[in-house]
Amino acid sequence: MSLRLEPRDHASVSLKLTVSLAAGVIALLLVAVPVIAAGGTPLEAYWLMLQGAFGSMFALSETLNRATPLILTGLAAAVAFRAKLWNIGAEGQLYIGALAAVCVGSGLMQLPPVLMIPTVMVAGFLAGGLMMVIPTIIKQRFGADEVVITLLLNFVVILFIQMLVEGVLKDPLSMGWPQSVPLIAEAKLPKLLPRLRMHWGLITGLVAALILWLMVRKTVLGFEIRAVGENKAAARFAGIPVDATMLKVALISGGLAGLAGVGEVAGVKDYLSSDLSPGFGYSGIVVAMLAGLSPVGTVIAAVFVAAVFVGADSMSRATGISSYIADLVVALSLLCVLVGSFFLRFSVKFERRQVGA
Repeated sequence: MSLRLEPRDHASVSLKLTVSLAAGVIALLLVAVPVIAAGGTPLEAYWLMLQGAFGSMFALSETLNRATPLILTGLAAAVAFRAKLWNIGAEGQLYIGALAAVCVGSGLMQLPPVLMIPTVMVAGFLAGGLMMVIPTIIKQRFGADEVVITLLLNFVVILFIQMLVEGVLKDPLSMGWPQSVPLIAEAKLPKLLPRLRMHWGLITGLVAALILWLMVRKTVLGFEIRAVGENKAAARFAGIPVDATMLKVALISGGLAGLAGVGEVAGVKDYLSSDLSPGFGYSGIVVAMLAGLSPVGTVIAAVFVAAVFVGADSMSRATGISSYIADLVVALSLLCVLVGSFFLRFSVKFERRQVGA
C-alpha cells in the first residue's frame, strides 16, 4: 500500500466546511489535555467559556466589542496577504489611526456629529493607509522586505505615541496619567445599545467586510489583486499595473487597521494611551489566517477569537484555570486550520502495490 498526493482542482464548499469543523473539534480535544492537567473538566470549562461569551446581553456585547477591532485588523491582513503584500504592521497602523482621530477630534475643528464622525474616520483611515504605503514604496524602489519594515514600525509608532501622551498631547486633567486629551462629544461613536460598550465601530467593520467581499469578487481592482497575488510576473505580462495595484492594496490594508484605532478611541476609551491595544494588530493576522483570507470568514473568525478571550476570562474566575488557555485555544485552532488547508489543496490517494511474480 502506497500513499500519493494529488493537487485538487477545486475544493467544494462542503469539503471546506467539513475541514473547518474538524479543525475546530481537534483543537478543542487538544486543549482538553492542559485543562485536565490544571485540575479542570474540559466540558465544564468549555461550557463556562460559552456562557461567558454569549450567556447574557452584557456578555454578547463584550464579545462583539472585542471582535470589532479584530474584524478590521483581520480584513487589513486578509486584503494585503491576497496580493502577497505581507503587512505585519497593523498594530502600528492602528495606533496611528487612533492618533489621527485624537488630533482631529479633540477640538481642532467644531462640526456637528454627522460631519465630525466621518471626518475623524477618514483621518484615521488615511493615516493608517499612509503607514502602509510608505513601506510598500520602499519595497518597490529599493527591494526592502516589507515584513521587517512594518514589524519594526510598530515599535517606532508605539514609542512615538508614548512620547506624545507624556508631552504635547497629555491631558492636564489626567492627574499625571499618560493619556491624551479626550475627544469632544461630537467625535465619539454612538453606542448601539444603552449602558453597553458595543458601538457603531462594529457596523463599520461589517460594512467594510461586505465592501471588501464585493471588491474582491466583482470589481476590476479585485481581479487585479487576485492576479498579482497569484503571479506578479504573469500579471505584469498581462498588462496589469502591479506597482499601482500594490499601492492601492497598501492604502486599503493600512486604512482598515487605522479604522480599528479610530473605533477604540472614539468608541471605547475616548482618549489615546500607549496601552490602547492589547495586540489587536497581531491578532488580526491570526483572524485572517483562520478565515482563509475571506472577508466574510474574517467576521466569523474575529467573533470566535473574541469569544474565546472573553469567555476564558469568565471561565478563569469560576474555575481558577488560567485565562491564558485562550491563547492556547486560538493557537491550536490556527495550527489545525493550516493543516486542514493542506488537505484542501491536495487529496490523499492510497494505491495497492502489485507484487511481481
